[in-house]
Amino acid sequence: MPLSEHEQRMLDQIESALYAEDPKFASHVRSGRMRTASSKRRFQAAALFVLGLVLLVAGLALPFKPAGFPVISLVGFAFMFGAGVLFLLGGPRKGAPAPESEAAPGSTSGPKASGRQPKPGKKGGGFTSRMEDRFRRRFEQE
Repeated sequence: MPLSEHEQRMLDQIESALYAEDPKFASHVRSGRMRTASSKRRFQAAALFVLGLVLLVAGLALPFKPAGFPVISLVGFAFMFGAGVLFLLGGPRKGAPAPESEAAPGSTSGPKASGRQPKPGKKGGGFTSRMEDRFRRRFEQE
């Protein structure tokens, strides 16, 4: 269900306020690379999973089972489990640079693009206090 025009404006205002408050965090969130694994990590996880599957099946098929326990299969399962963990948690490393966001500080979608300047005599305040003020003003107008 698409957003109404009013909801879209509200969302744009919240986004611009977030970008004004903490541009680094907003850029990181906007890039969408917070939880997504890179293609290299996904390939590594898939290769490790296939290796684990081969070891799992080979451990059951081979006659080598010390004390009647398929040790090779257990190692294969551990590889498969490690591949799953690598796939889920294998996002970009902390030191990796995040790609540039579409809404860079000098772009037209920032808070300065709307032509609105902070009102004189008012404290800057935090993001939440500004949102609360806007909320109160809207309900006072109705």
